[in-house]
Amino acid sequence: MTGPGHGRRGRWRRLRGLVVKESLQIFRDPSSIMIAFAMPMILLLLFGYGISLDARHVPVALVIESQSQAASSFAGSFSHSDYFAPRVMHDTRSARRALVDGKIDAILVLRSDFARELQRPGGAPIQLIVNGTDSNTARIVSGYAQGAWRKWLELSGLATGTAVTPPVTVDQRVWFNPEVRSRDFLVPGLIAIIMTLIGALLTALVVAREWERGTMEALIVTPVTAGEILLGKLIPYFGLGMGGMVVSTAMAIFLFDVPFRGSFLVLTVTSALFLLTALGMGLLISTLTRNQFVAGQIAIIVTFLPAFILSGFIFDIGSMPAVLQGLTHIVAARYFVSILQSLFLAGDVWSVIVPNAAALAIMALVFLGLTRRFTRKRL
Repeated sequence: MTGPGHGRRGRWRRLRGLVVKESLQIFRDPSSIMIAFAMPMILLLLFGYGISLDARHVPVALVIESQSQAASSFAGSFSHSDYFAPRVMHDTRSARRALVDGKIDAILVLRSDFARELQRPGGAPIQLIVNGTDSNTARIVSGYAQGAWRKWLELSGLATGTAVTPPVTVDQRVWFNPEVRSRDFLVPGLIAIIMTLIGALLTALVVAREWERGTMEALIVTPVTAGEILLGKLIPYFGLGMGGMVVSTAMAIFLFDVPFRGSFLVLTVTSALFLLTALGMGLLISTLTRNQFVAGQIAIIVTFLPAFILSGFIFDIGSMPAVLQGLTHIVAARYFVSILQSLFLAGDVWSVIVPNAAALAIMALVFLGLTRRFTRKRL
């Protein structure tokens, strides 16, 4: 006969053996290490440097119909701006042709009477033609051009002693991202996307691999329970995923100079909740499919793509149709993206962290519970 203590020791011994066995498989399989550590580095480098919502060095044609000191001064304000890469042209027709050919993104026309009209009370009108194919870039370029125009009017007014007094004075203050760098907003969200892909892929292949190799039958005939099998597979990959999270966070802070204003303890706890959710999704997919190829494809379609599109990482959720806004509530990355952006840029904002962490905890319980329900020790 065996007592309760012996039964508990037996369970721990079996679980420890499963964890050691799965850990050895991980270290003998370079693909798992690549997914956990190499892939986050590669994706962060590609997306961190490749994706930017900032418009810099926009090619703009400056059409100056008549040279004057005022026109040259205004053109110089564009030449010294980081936002524009101006090209001086002398006729509108060639500028329009360059816009149609995609060589420039905007045309700024200064009429021949620019200097004379500038002295009148109404000011001198300027014409701005923007390529609206990319509406986001068009809005940014238009805003930059209007800002450059107002700045030049103020500076030229101070130089001549006739300062321009606008009817409304804007005292601008940018919270949380004072440099207005899109990278500071995108990189934290990118960490959530990468962790979704890592967590789902790491475990989507685990159970399916056991079935394909025929080793699941050997596990079934042992005294281990279905719950112990799942824990034995979950624990090593959880540690591997948290290691990938550490690498991603370190790259965000030290390589991309993204400020971190929150608590690392809160980051660790919320990351663990999200990783458990992602691992639960991967295990559920692997348990239901029993095929590595199918499991990998489903993991990408069901986890990565919704996380990329519907998490608020790039596309604003509030701008989506109502149906898609409703769908975002079943995307785990939506909650983690919100937590990460708050921790990195604003700090420990509990009104954001607590409800999103609670949603992640519920989703983790649901996916792990479903996985346990569909995992049975029989063929």
